[in-house]
Amino acid sequence: MPNRRFADGEVVMGRWPGSVLYYEVQVTSYDDASHIYTVKYKDGTELALKESDIKSQSSFKHRKSHSSSSSPSRRSSSRSHSRSPGRPAKSRRRSSSQSREHKDDKKKIIQETNFAPLQKLSENNTRTYNGEPDSTERNDTSRIILEQKSKPDLETEHVLEQYSLHSRKEEKKKEIYSEKKIFEPTKTIEKASKTKELEFGGRLGTLVLILFLPATVLYLLLMCKQDDPSLMNFPPPLPALESLWETKMFGIFLLWFFLQALFYLLPIGKVVEGLPLSSGRKLQYRINGFYAFVLTAAVIGTLLYFKFELHYLYDHFVQFAVAAAVFSMGLSIYLYIRSLRVHEEDLAPGGNSGYFVYDFFTGHELNPRIGSFDLKYFCELRPGLIGWVVINLAMLLAEMKIHDLSMPSLPMILVNSFQLLYVVDALWNEEAVLTTMDITRDGFGFMLAFGDLVWVPFVYSLQAFYLVGHPTAISWPMAVAITILNCIGYYIFRSANSQKNSFRRNPADPRLAHLKVIPTATGKGLLVTGWWGFVRHPNYLGDIIMALAWSLPCGFNHILPYFYVIYFICLLVHREARDEHHCKQRYGLAWERYCQRVPYRIFPYIY
Repeated sequence: MPNRRFADGEVVMGRWPGSVLYYEVQVTSYDDASHIYTVKYKDGTELALKESDIKSQSSFKHRKSHSSSSSPSRRSSSRSHSRSPGRPAKSRRRSSSQSREHKDDKKKIIQETNFAPLQKLSENNTRTYNGEPDSTERNDTSRIILEQKSKPDLETEHVLEQYSLHSRKEEKKKEIYSEKKIFEPTKTIEKASKTKELEFGGRLGTLVLILFLPATVLYLLLMCKQDDPSLMNFPPPLPALESLWETKMFGIFLLWFFLQALFYLLPIGKVVEGLPLSSGRKLQYRINGFYAFVLTAAVIGTLLYFKFELHYLYDHFVQFAVAAAVFSMGLSIYLYIRSLRVHEEDLAPGGNSGYFVYDFFTGHELNPRIGSFDLKYFCELRPGLIGWVVINLAMLLAEMKIHDLSMPSLPMILVNSFQLLYVVDALWNEEAVLTTMDITRDGFGFMLAFGDLVWVPFVYSLQAFYLVGHPTAISWPMAVAITILNCIGYYIFRSANSQKNSFRRNPADPRLAHLKVIPTATGKGLLVTGWWGFVRHPNYLGDIIMALAWSLPCGFNHILPYFYVIYFICLLVHREARDEHHCKQRYGLAWERYCQRVPYRIFPYIY
């Protein structure tokens, strides 16, 4: 095993990912298993670098002294090496003014090709790199993209050779590679390092959640079945264990899961690329969730035409939930076992702690795939989200049958309509999920498997399930007010997400030219206008407003229908804290400036 070259606390020069530039950094830790250094830049940004991307400061000082040498022998030597056969004689050597013009041209080339930070590279000039101290907000979206997309020509490559930050010996060794190799983005290896900061209460907290989440779902469904679902009636009467399992319901769930898998595999819809992985490659995803929804609606319509009793799900709802929980647990075990054999760069950055329970819960592998079938992406939107709509429809039919109604009640119509809009919107904008934390950072383990297949369809449909056994009457003015509230929440949610996703996909889009950003050391910008200048997470604000609108049709007799909005506030506050932590590590001083510019996190003037 190779010896470690740099000690903790040592100040060295670290290569910035995606460039040939080196900045002054401090070594904070070293991973013996992957031989990766964690370094910290002066602006607070922490990155994981390979040893080959780290140099001692002395090598740069040595290189600088040679490059800045102005001795006659140095100049004559360089000229003799670079003179071409057709070079004019000494008597025709250019004047000093022409020489200065030539140097000015070189400087111009350097500036145009985004190698501006070459001044004083022995110092970590991250304030200039972050856009400081010019202004805190600028309309420089197009500038950022132009810099990212600029490709050097032959003249630029010549300039780069003259201003190379590597020693001559290293340059000779690298001559066997194509010169284009210099401009390829460096592979980030953050995902191969061990997870050091444990979330969700660490090992003990994740163990509790593995047991607590299924128990919570069972408790909520049993309470909704009671005539008086008051908290004072805790605990509800527990059914016999054998009555919780029905093989038929498990078969129905398997049929549903594989039907959605079949729709997912259909060669319809466009294929898009996700965000770059740690290795630099991009996975491909087929966007056909809305088509799957349409096909599902056709299948359900056919079943209803042939007198299939969909309200059967209401009578066996608890057993259906248990079947889904058993399946999600089996899927989680399979995911963890297969993750033990994958390459280290394919592991999730937050699920590589080395602790079985923690990695099992958070997800050890980032993007588990069987061929081109992406398990995490499939479960994120298909079986659970579309299943949520089918369950709501089953509750609507059950209400009409049990209470002998010719049409559904007004509260049931509102709940079904609001949640149908939410699901259709998610499927129509399916591509947007590729930029979310669930896809880009979280692994696929018990947390997402149980959440997607059990929590979403069986807890999010709690209002409809509640209304079947506890009918509520509301006035038309109240229904109009609730509808307006839901529309406000949906408008905030959709417009904020659309703004964010459009900016992430193409910051140079002319439609986004009016938006102001704070530039960061990573080359990306932080929006400080529009919804993202109002609060830091406006999409969460819209989500919470809609969650409240979904619960209000159930009246105020019991708190049980409001479990969803209470839980959702807790979930989004926790997720916001995770976002804050990751953004602080990634963007450093730029994030602090953004927080000063946008002080409120979710609720304006409150939080």
